[in-house]
Amino acid sequence: MKVSVFGLGYVGAVSAACLATDGHEVLGIDVNPQKVRQIQAGKSPIIEPGLSERVAEAVQSGQLKATTHAEAAVLASEVSLICVGTPSNGNSSLDTRYVEKVCAEIGSALAKKRSYHVVVFRSTILPSTVRELLIPILEQHSQCQAGVDFGVCMNPEFLREGSSIRDFYNPSFVIIGELDRRSGDVLEKLYQSVDAPVFRTNIQTAEMVKYVSNAFHALKIAFANEIGALCKTHGIDGQEVMEIFIKDKLLNISPAYLRPGFAFGGSCLPKDLRALAYRAKQSDLELPLVNAVLRSNEIQIQRGIKLVEQTGRKKIGVLGLSFKPGTDDVRESPAIPLVETLIGRGYQVMVYDEIVNTNMLVGSNKIYLERELPHIASIMSPSVEELVKASEVVVITNGSKAFYDIPRLIGPDQTLIDLVGIAKKSHGFAYEGIGW
Repeated sequence: MKVSVFGLGYVGAVSAACLATDGHEVLGIDVNPQKVRQIQAGKSPIIEPGLSERVAEAVQSGQLKATTHAEAAVLASEVSLICVGTPSNGNSSLDTRYVEKVCAEIGSALAKKRSYHVVVFRSTILPSTVRELLIPILEQHSQCQAGVDFGVCMNPEFLREGSSIRDFYNPSFVIIGELDRRSGDVLEKLYQSVDAPVFRTNIQTAEMVKYVSNAFHALKIAFANEIGALCKTHGIDGQEVMEIFIKDKLLNISPAYLRPGFAFGGSCLPKDLRALAYRAKQSDLELPLVNAVLRSNEIQIQRGIKLVEQTGRKKIGVLGLSFKPGTDDVRESPAIPLVETLIGRGYQVMVYDEIVNTNMLVGSNKIYLERELPHIASIMSPSVEELVKASEVVVITNGSKAFYDIPRLIGPDQTLIDLVGIAKKSHGFAYEGIGW
């Protein structure tokens, strides 16, 4: 394919060289004439292992060229990859002026072009930026319609400095956020030499995945550092602790617990987080990340309560009282403060849990429920059907299999609030999810 790459920094230079190596005809564009001259001379404009050799070979073979002329590049290519920087402004907002400028240039070129062209964003930009800011610029300057006269895709990059060539050819996945099917089909052809799963989705999701990835990487580093700091105060080798920790691929380093839903609870997580935070306090250690986890969990419970309040209705049925399905353990279950708060604010609440039997609870489990919801027996429903029939709003708080058929019981005048995600594909009634 004939590809133009806008921006010859780390992402653009690596993308251009690798695509040229794969046999595509690549034309790099940059406003900095020095970078352009370096490419033209077969030299890499950046320091990156293995890149100089690739650039030299691609330029010598004629597969890679460079220019400062944006219009000529667009007219001579089928696909334009936008790889310019998106630095931070002084107030931490994203500076998109470079991307906007390139869009204006590409749009002006598209106004003179008769063949189909796909504009691909590789630059890191916040969700909805492409749709709300950049597509309008392209359409304004081209006087053409995106998705009809030209294509648009979001194709986030996951290239790490120091290993970017390896990352280009061995990514965990290739994400194609497409405005329409035709746009995505064209872009997917670029990655035929890359052996990785391809996820085709909408543009906003593709934009968000990049930010989620980077935020999680930062989160892991900060978490490991806080644990290391706490370990050191106790004479423990933090690196050894984390080496053992990461060997658990079932829960610790895995997809487990990484799906949006309701808050966590139970007899372990809240208690152990509080104990860890308290021990750090005793040691005069600041662990802001660890301390923030419980507060974040409390806010998630408040989000669930707010979803109920926003319905403006008073008869509420809550499905699930235990902190997770398959157990009658209600200790620190997020469903408890949800029910307690709604009752305290004047809502008529009924609860159903197929496992929790208030007459069978014993020990600390029984003590906790009686302390937090002393009137629980009077609001328990004998069946799912009776609860749904008596409710204006039904709230699912855990993923019990007994709740999977709930959508067929909900009428068109009722609202289902799903805090788990088991009824996402339901239709025919008002539906709200907590993170979707």
